[in-house]
Amino acid sequence: MNQKQIPSLDSIDRRLLDALQRDARAKMEGLAAEVGLSASAVQRRIVRLREAGVIVGERMVLDPRSTGHPITVIVELMLERERAALTDGLKRWLLAADEVQSAWGVTGETDFVLVVTAPDLESYERFTRRMMDDNEVIREFRSSIALNRLKHSLFVPVLDGPGN
Repeated sequence: MNQKQIPSLDSIDRRLLDALQRDARAKMEGLAAEVGLSASAVQRRIVRLREAGVIVGERMVLDPRSTGHPITVIVELMLERERAALTDGLKRWLLAADEVQSAWGVTGETDFVLVVTAPDLESYERFTRRMMDDNEVIREFRSSIALNRLKHSLFVPVLDGPGN
């Protein structure tokens, strides 16, 4: 979404977005009752919010264990140098790697933080070897194996903004 075109969200937009984050498959009638509009008015708002780039997608959230990927690893990458061409290559590699669930460019001594899933530690080791072999810009990486998942969410707080 272009920062210059961030739409103004009123209290109904925010309540609608909150409801959709809880259940993206909710029926229009239920959403309409929750926000106090007609189903057609809710549908128009959803279309407007999609077109404005506020709603960027809908996903099903899967339990990685049930799909054969019970290992979750938090990976910190430290880069050798900040050369745009090399960093851009790493970014493309991370976007293409199915094992990478999330990747963040961050400040501080760490340059990127990743969330990686794997079926087992041997698979994770193969991933790290591939990552290091394919990306000469990576100087060092640190891995932290998740012991349990306390919270996993893409929920964005919307009810505490202007208009409420």
